[in-house]
Amino acid sequence: MGDIAEIEIQELRLPATPDGDDASEFREVCQALDAVVLDTWGNLDRAPTPRSRLGDWRPTDNSTLSVFVARDRAGVAGVAFCYAALRDNLDSAWLRVEVPPQRRRRGIGSALLARVEECAAGYGRHIFQSSTEHPEGFASSKLLFPVTGAGGVPESAPGAAFALRHGYRLEQTTRFSVLDLKENQDWSDAEAEAQRIAGSDYEVLTWTDQCPAELLDQMAAIMGRMSTDSPAGGLEIEAERWDAARVREVEATAREQGQIGLTAVARHRRSGELAAYTTIYVDPEKPWVADQDDTLVMRRHRGHRLGMLIKIANLRRLRERFPAVERVMTFNAEENEHMLAINVTLGFRPAGYDGEWQKRTI
Repeated sequence: MGDIAEIEIQELRLPATPDGDDASEFREVCQALDAVVLDTWGNLDRAPTPRSRLGDWRPTDNSTLSVFVARDRAGVAGVAFCYAALRDNLDSAWLRVEVPPQRRRRGIGSALLARVEECAAGYGRHIFQSSTEHPEGFASSKLLFPVTGAGGVPESAPGAAFALRHGYRLEQTTRFSVLDLKENQDWSDAEAEAQRIAGSDYEVLTWTDQCPAELLDQMAAIMGRMSTDSPAGGLEIEAERWDAARVREVEATAREQGQIGLTAVARHRRSGELAAYTTIYVDPEKPWVADQDDTLVMRRHRGHRLGMLIKIANLRRLRERFPAVERVMTFNAEENEHMLAINVTLGFRPAGYDGEWQKRTI
C-alpha cells in the first residue's frame, strides 16, 4: 500500500440503486468519502447519504458528473469528481479530489487531479474550479486571503497547500455556519421587526417539495438570479439559463436523493411577483441535521427584511414538522455581509470555512 505504481484509476460505474448487488464499489466509495468527512469535521453532518450521493451523481439534461476511483490492493485510495454544466458555464468545470489522510503525500491526489483535469479538458473546459474545507479553530501562522479580502483559509492546510501546488488560486472564502436548534432560539423580536418593515405589501407562501404550477415560471426566474446576484468573489461564473423544466428537474433530483424540500417565498401583493425565496432540505436518513440551501431576495425588493421574514417562516416549519432535527447547516460567501448578519441574528455560528479555488489553462 502506498506505491503510486500500484494505484489504478477507473471511472465509477453508477449502480441502479445504492444497496443492490451491483453497488458494492459504490458503497465502498461512500465509506471512503465518509471517513474523510469524519476526519475533517468530527461528525457526518456534511456527508450525504448513499442514496443522496447516487441521485446527485446521475447525469441530467443540465449537467454531467464523472466519478473516478483510485484503488490499490487495500481498496479505495482516493476519489475525484469532474462536474460539467451542459447548458451554461460551458468554459468551466468543477473538480474535487478526496484522499483519506493515511493515503496522502504519496502522489494519489495528484494523479486523481490530473485525471479529472483531463476529463474537464475533454468537455472543452479551460476554467477549473474547486473547493477545500477548513474547520473553525484551525491553527496556522499564515492565512491566505481571496481577491475579495473577505475571510481566509490556512495556507499550510493540506487542501490549500495541494491547490496552490497545482496552480489554483483562492478566489473566495465561504463561511460554513451551524444553527443549534437545541438552544431554543426565540425569533419573535426579529420576526416582528421584519413584519413591521415589510408591512402589508408582501405575503409569505410556503410549500413542500413541489412548486405550485402557477408560480413555476416565476420560480425559474428567481432561481436563475442566484448565479448572478449571489457574490462569486473572483470565480468566473456566467448567468445560468433557467426555465420551468429546470425547476422540475431540481425537484425530481431532490426526490431521487430522498430529500424533503421546505420552501418559503415572499410575494408582492400588488404585482403578484415573487420577491424572495428560501429552501431547507431534510433527509429522513439523517434526521438530526437539515441543510439551509439557497436564499435570494430580488434586487428591486431589497430593504424590506424579506430575507429574515422567509427564513424565520421556514425555520418554524422545520421545527414543527421535523422535531428530531438538532442542527441546521448553511453556507455564505464571506463578503455577503447582509445575509451573514441575518444568519447571526437567527443564531447561526461559524463552524468552518470553505476555500473556493480556480485555475485557468488558457
